[in-house]
Amino acid sequence: MKTYNKDNLRTKDDFRGLMMSVLEPLIEHFTEEKAGIDLGVTATTYPQKTIRFEAFSRPLWGLVPFWAGGGHHKTFEEYYRQGFTAGTDPAGKEYWGLCHAFDQRFVEMAAMAYGLILTPQILWDPLTDKEKSNLADWLYEINKYELPVCNWVMFAVLVNIALKKLGCRYDEDKLKRYLDGVDSFYLGDGWYQDGDSGQKDYYISFAIHFYSLFYVRVMNEEDHERCEIYKERAMLFAKEFIYWFDESGASLPYGRSLTYRFSQVSFFSACLMAGIEPFPVGVIKGLIVRHLCDWLRRPIFDRDDILTIGYGYPNLVMGERYNGPGSPYWAMKTFAFLMLPDDHPFWSAEAEPLPKLDEQKALIHADMLIHRYPGHVTAFVPGKYSPAGHGQTPAKYGKFAYDTYFGFSVAKSTCEIHEASPDSMLAFYINGYVYTRRVCDEFTVSDTEVDSSWVPYEGIKVRTRIIPTETGHIREHTVISGRECVAYDCGFSVQIDVDGEKEIQDKSGARVENRFAYCEVRSADETGEGTVINADPNTNLLYPMTRIPAVCYHIRKGTNVIKTVVSAECVSR
Repeated sequence: MKTYNKDNLRTKDDFRGLMMSVLEPLIEHFTEEKAGIDLGVTATTYPQKTIRFEAFSRPLWGLVPFWAGGGHHKTFEEYYRQGFTAGTDPAGKEYWGLCHAFDQRFVEMAAMAYGLILTPQILWDPLTDKEKSNLADWLYEINKYELPVCNWVMFAVLVNIALKKLGCRYDEDKLKRYLDGVDSFYLGDGWYQDGDSGQKDYYISFAIHFYSLFYVRVMNEEDHERCEIYKERAMLFAKEFIYWFDESGASLPYGRSLTYRFSQVSFFSACLMAGIEPFPVGVIKGLIVRHLCDWLRRPIFDRDDILTIGYGYPNLVMGERYNGPGSPYWAMKTFAFLMLPDDHPFWSAEAEPLPKLDEQKALIHADMLIHRYPGHVTAFVPGKYSPAGHGQTPAKYGKFAYDTYFGFSVAKSTCEIHEASPDSMLAFYINGYVYTRRVCDEFTVSDTEVDSSWVPYEGIKVRTRIIPTETGHIREHTVISGRECVAYDCGFSVQIDVDGEKEIQDKSGARVENRFAYCEVRSADETGEGTVINADPNTNLLYPMTRIPAVCYHIRKGTNVIKTVVSAECVSR
């Protein structure tokens, strides 16, 4: 994959070229009748036919705006028409099949609806009447089931809008009910929660807001009042969500579905799609360009230039049960801006830096306190999330701190400290197992600190205060324990196997450094002992090999008060 920078991502043709460099390697992997793309053998909770359908569907998030903006690609146009026909033909061997409750195919219908709404001249008009009937009937399957109370309801919204605009049977009642349901998720300051899970993560930006702003794009005349509300909420959200990005364009690794990678910035592409400008066009362009360049310098493609499951590199350890070989192509949502006309100011604008932002800001509705350090951004969170997870949930939501430079680690097991890789955690080691914060019981987030109460193990209660400082943060833990044990207060993971690496540990602290960064943790009252944890390979999301500086404390029965000072620094990229 070619290396990109702000100098070769300027014009519409530049961005089109980048998108095609990501998608064209898929062409040789289409199935015989073009209704699927076969990218691998790893499994998900849904069957291989659906896995291949997912890989077929997700490139449409980039191809559709490319077509809508005047682009042409004969092979993709022909393949997708063939695929739409073969996949919805009940008598065909590549028929996608009838649906069922909680069906992954509902997710993938959204990309098809995106295409049918914006580019019917490519995906609908050339079909025969019978092919159109099959396609419309198959999409209507989404109306035969109640969808989970989360961002999924927007998939049915998009499908029903597509069916309505094409003059086909649709469900007006579900369309209205699901739109009203999304309104019930709204919290304030532009923030939603993801339905009944209560989670606030990237699904707010690249799902709920993205689909809402697409609704603005295509339904403004029919539903102007609702569209104005969506635009107002997006403007508010942008002012807070921009804090998730550092000056290099990197965004916070936090929460689930991180294998969608550069979809993290797609909210700002959706703003352009809907015609709203929460920041000047040059600022939005600069953020998108830097974000894409930050991702494209990482080894996220395999030898055949296919996007991999993982984050900073190929990694199944961090994946969810719904991550298939084609799942990462959700990232193509970021190319929504390709639908902009050739004379839109975005194409001629210079890529500008971020606007002036507060050094520290509480995102109250997101349950997060952000501190902007030179070269990186850290988010401090209380560990509030839905306990019903999809994979590595405590690691993705329950740590004390998440950072754009240092990333975070997931566990290979809870049997040994080095396998648990509990960076940014207070990890209790009891009877050969590691216990960390899973879900907090109570919490507060203020402008100056994050306070949470949690139970890692029966008979142990912890109250943790996190206080950001100019060089890192302070952790104050009050541990009330009914047993004696040890606990490791761990700093950020630091990359090793690079230049200048060094490990230092003494009676009260530890430090890991390389030529680019360091993290140091120290017991404030020297009651703990410094140690370095040799984290298992491939546990950190950004770096395949890391070490974790930590302070080991001996926990006594009764009340223990421990205080750890964490400092970290990195070189700007």
